[in-house]
Amino acid sequence: MPPLPAGQPIDLLIDARWIIPVEPFRTLLENHAVAIHNGRILGLLPSDQAHVTYQARRRVSLNEHVLIPGLINLHSHAAMSLLRGYADDQPLMRWLQEHIWPAEGRLVCADFVRDGTLLAGAEMLRGGITCFNDMYFFPEAAAQSIQRLGMRAVLGLITLEFPSAYASDASDYLSKGLATRDRLANTDRIGFTLAPHAPYSVEDKTFERIVTLAAQLDLSVHIHIHETAQEIEESMRLHGMRPLERLHRLGLLGPHLIGVHAVHLNGRDLALLADHGCSIVHCPTSNMKLASGIAPITAAMEQGIRVGLGTDGSASNNRCDLFWEMRHGALLGKVATDNAAAFDAHTMLRMATLEGATALGLENDIGSLRPGKCADLCAVRLDDWILQPCFDPASHLLYAAGREQVSHVWVQGDEKVTDGQLNDTDINELLDISALWQNNALMQRGNGGSGIPPQSNLP
Repeated sequence: MPPLPAGQPIDLLIDARWIIPVEPFRTLLENHAVAIHNGRILGLLPSDQAHVTYQARRRVSLNEHVLIPGLINLHSHAAMSLLRGYADDQPLMRWLQEHIWPAEGRLVCADFVRDGTLLAGAEMLRGGITCFNDMYFFPEAAAQSIQRLGMRAVLGLITLEFPSAYASDASDYLSKGLATRDRLANTDRIGFTLAPHAPYSVEDKTFERIVTLAAQLDLSVHIHIHETAQEIEESMRLHGMRPLERLHRLGLLGPHLIGVHAVHLNGRDLALLADHGCSIVHCPTSNMKLASGIAPITAAMEQGIRVGLGTDGSASNNRCDLFWEMRHGALLGKVATDNAAAFDAHTMLRMATLEGATALGLENDIGSLRPGKCADLCAVRLDDWILQPCFDPASHLLYAAGREQVSHVWVQGDEKVTDGQLNDTDINELLDISALWQNNALMQRGNGGSGIPPQSNLP
């Protein structure tokens, strides 16, 4: 997009004390401005120069703020916000088999997904997340809430061999998911992936169909991989090989693959991911809470594997908060490698923005503050007394500030959060939604099984 002539009116000019554009890497701009027109970034330039170059219809002054790209949550089960805190401090399989699967079997329906996604989306926007990559049932219901919020999302067309309230078998899941994609193909700010749940919940013949569909429709594949040691042991027993090796032989590995968790990786696994240009999603908070293990993120990055950050679902986290993920990812990475210099603020911010955008194939539109990209931005206020003194705003983003300091959020130039308050969202409605589904969950707890076979592992 060529720059407009000097003095040309533009929609918005944002002045900020600091800007971290992510591209170029490790860049910190001081007293600069972002010029925005028609939802896209025209330029980043010193504020005094910007005021001469552009005549903005609206100006926003962020005098003690750091401006960053909108954060990208590379893995979520948004609707599970309605099960936040439902069953905490349980071993993984007990948590799934005795609590989460039965609750989902009783509660999940289109209304549950619509309401849960609205609640999670509002939470994410309030915390600076402008785009999320989701995997759950009833994606069309999720899309309704995403459109209402005006944020950006990539919806996984979930596939399992087992029945649920959404579909009866793998063929039914795919048929319904693809029909949803066809209906919403031209919807602004919404994209799709194929989302086979995991190697242990999807059969070879279904994977083979997914490989064909991914190639025909140019869709990425979003899948849980190597989350637990038990998963790998079961794969060795049933298939005589590790899950990633099986996916490799079935043709799943490639630049389109987004592998979630990737906790238990050996040298062969890392080589497969690197050689095929796969991306992985690090979910440090969920992995720690469920005691799944510590993902070898340092080794993955050393081999050139792209790593983004995800929150996972609120039933296993319990926040849709990428500030938490950045901080936990950095601290976990340091202690796991005995290297205090590892995972600095710029590295973690890049994982939470540009790496996620690239994994989703959206790097030309989002993930950094570069001229021509969409104006998806997040402003973080650093003048709170509790954050003082501030020697390095990038370091403060990682170690001192949090989502509570997010003051403004824009999606494609549309202001979604102002002074820490959601725009066009009724907080009382969100409270009513939460209370309704909490009451439903409490009333139905113990009133029967889930209808989901115990060998399945739903998200």
